[in-house]
Amino acid sequence: MAALPERMIAIDPEGPGGPEVLVPVERPLPALGPGEVLIRVSAAGVNRPDVMQRQGLYPPPPGAPSIPGLEVAGEVVALGAGVEADWTGKPVCALVSGGGYAQYCTAPVGQCLPVPDALTMVEAAAIPETLFTVWTNLFERGGAKEGDTVLVHGGTSGIGTMAILLGRLFGMDVIVTAGSDEKCRRAFDLGAAHAINYRSEDFVQAVESFTGGKGVAVVLDMVGGDYVARNIACLRAEGRHVSIAAQRGAKAEIPVWQVMAKRLVLTGSTLRARDTAFKSRVAADLAAKVWPHAAAGQLKPVIDATFPLEQAADAHRRMEEGEHVGKIVLTLS
Repeated sequence: MAALPERMIAIDPEGPGGPEVLVPVERPLPALGPGEVLIRVSAAGVNRPDVMQRQGLYPPPPGAPSIPGLEVAGEVVALGAGVEADWTGKPVCALVSGGGYAQYCTAPVGQCLPVPDALTMVEAAAIPETLFTVWTNLFERGGAKEGDTVLVHGGTSGIGTMAILLGRLFGMDVIVTAGSDEKCRRAFDLGAAHAINYRSEDFVQAVESFTGGKGVAVVLDMVGGDYVARNIACLRAEGRHVSIAAQRGAKAEIPVWQVMAKRLVLTGSTLRARDTAFKSRVAADLAAKVWPHAAAGQLKPVIDATFPLEQAADAHRRMEEGEHVGKIVLTLS
């Protein structure tokens, strides 16, 4: 394998700001720690937390790189202490705590998944953040299972489209909300059981009608604020409300009597700050239960657009416009 350079091109803004702060700069290659691999990055996913970090609203957790980017795909080109030699040269995708917007990125080996022939590097880079998030929240914390009906907000986001795809694979009816009739049509095309235009319909009434008054088993909520009480109204007895973001506000008024009467569970989580042991356990679970579907070509992420790394600002503008369906990905030559 060719010798590695000492420096690389990365997106590493000096301070918060608009998309214009995302300009290419030179940085040293990241140092490899024990149990880590160095990945020559071919593609990196763009996620809402990247936008929040750029705005100064979501600082990296302690020890994480200041370079944004939570998921990458590429080739393993160097190994940290304790990593088995057969990882060298492998195409992998990985969930990382930062550092993805760069030519090279380190990742704990336990958070890497091999890229099967059925996936391109762009597709592989678009998977880890949403797959880990949906799996840990909808399936593990929410307990969603075959035969369940679930409600997912932001149905054409990266999270929403992954929830639709996984729901289809595991025998669930996924109801989604989206902000236009066109986005609802796209959600139907992907396999949503029902799609609700929240601008023209009351999603609580629409869920009640679709389920015949039974309600849903799980709500996966990234909206927060006044949506929480409305989500609770959508839940059936023994239902689970799982919060993963709070775009309409971090405070909510909870109808406690409904929680008690329907014996509901209110839970939630964040992923980025969880430790390597947790993320590696999730990766192993995904390797066993989900990755065979990816290898068979049955799980492909929805790609909205790709941008070269040096156009990261345009990628963020695309995300902030709110018109994307699926994932936005940065590519590296």
